Amino acid sequence: MEPVQPADRVPADRTAGASTPPEGRPAADPGATPPDGQPPVAAADPAGGQPAPAAGGTADTGSAAGGTADPAPAAGGTADTDPDVPPATSAAAAREAARTADGRSPKDMAISLLVLLVPIALLLGFYRVFLGGDEPTTVDPAPVVTQARAANVFPVSEPVDLGSGWRTVSARYQPVDGGATLRLGYLSPDGRGVQLVQSSVDPEKLLPAELTREGQPQGTTQLGGRSWQRYTARSNEQALVLLEPNRTVIVVGAAREQELRELAGALR
Repeated sequence: MEPVQPADRVPADRTAGASTPPEGRPAADPGATPPDGQPPVAAADPAGGQPAPAAGGTADTGSAAGGTADPAPAAGGTADTDPDVPPATSAAAAREAARTADGRSPKDMAISLLVLLVPIALLLGFYRVFLGGDEPTTVDPAPVVTQARAANVFPVSEPVDLGSGWRTVSARYQPVDGGATLRLGYLSPDGRGVQLVQSSVDPEKLLPAELTREGQPQGTTQLGGRSWQRYTARSNEQALVLLEPNRTVIVVGAAREQELRELAGALR
């Protein structure tokens, strides 16, 4: 039979885990109430001897094993340039940045353009040199002249024995209000355009339409035994006009006056 224990004695199993304070220090009372305005005393951590955080407190964010975590870079910040990167690497990065979205460099694009242009230049040269690409298209005025003569609205003339440098580039016969008009287009030996107009339309309507209202007579000249009137016409153009009872003949263009006279004198 065990002896009777005093009433205020703490059982041995409750005091077994209590830590013994160092010499010269009073033992901490885990149940003691701190003075007003002071935080509660943290109980010792049995595992590591570190005090547990107080209720509502914030735990430290240090790294494990006593290390300290490096601060993360701020959002949107830029990384520092590494001074150890060699210039060759920077040049390669610049060339890579110069590449287009489809992965081709400006040099590749220039080569592709040359590959396309060279065949075009060769075809253009062949067209001009061997096919006469710069030569104007000529026409045969004979069918149109025959049509005008068959209509028998006015006497029809055409040039005879013109020089080889003259080329016929257009021919048209058209009935119009008040008569009909035959229009033949030529290129002079100098490559200037000249029109031969023969019409039964009233000269008072025909001349302003062909020579503009600013066209004015500048005197007469004799060609092939007939009296022609010299007229001003559109800008840098001049004209020779032959007035007859049934028709009006106009030779007008940007050619030299001598060429106009040659064409007008060849009419038969």
